[in-house]
Amino acid sequence: MPILFLLFIVIPLIEIALFVQVGDEIGVLPTVALVVITAAVGVLLIRWQGVATLLRARTRMAEGQLPAREMIEGVMLAVAGAFLLTPGFFTDTLGFLLLIPFSRRALIHLLGDKIKVQAAAGNGPRGGFTPGDDEHTFEGEYRRTDEPRPERDSLPKK
Repeated sequence: MPILFLLFIVIPLIEIALFVQVGDEIGVLPTVALVVITAAVGVLLIRWQGVATLLRARTRMAEGQLPAREMIEGVMLAVAGAFLLTPGFFTDTLGFLLLIPFSRRALIHLLGDKIKVQAAAGNGPRGGFTPGDDEHTFEGEYRRTDEPRPERDSLPKK
C-alpha cells in the first residue's frame, strides 16, 4: 500500500509542483520542450547502455558464467526508461540517476541480499523441466518418411 500511495499520489504532486516552478521561471513552451528533450536524450542513452549491457551479458554467458549483474542492470535500465518516458522533472532525475553506471552499481550494492538471481537448471528438482515430470507429457517415437501416401496422391489435382 505505501508503494502505491507513493506512485499515484506523492510523485504526481512533486511533478506538478516542479512543473509550476519551472514553468514560472522559464515559461510554458520551454518547459514542455525541456520535458520532450529529456525523454529523447534518455531513450538514446538507454539504447546505448542497453546494448552495452547485453554484450557484457553475452560475453559472461559465453564464458559459462551467470550474467547476474547484467540482468539486474537490464531491469534497472528498463525502470530508467519508464521514468524518462514519464513526463516530469522528478522522474527524469530518477531515470538519469539509474543511467549512471556508478549510481546503478551503488544501488545494486545497497539492495544487496534483497536481489536474487537464480539459474534454472536444465533438469532436476532445482528448476527447469525433466521429461516425465508432468502428467501431460507423453513419450513416443516417430519416423518421417517422404514416401507418397496413397490417399493424398489419389486426390484430383486443381
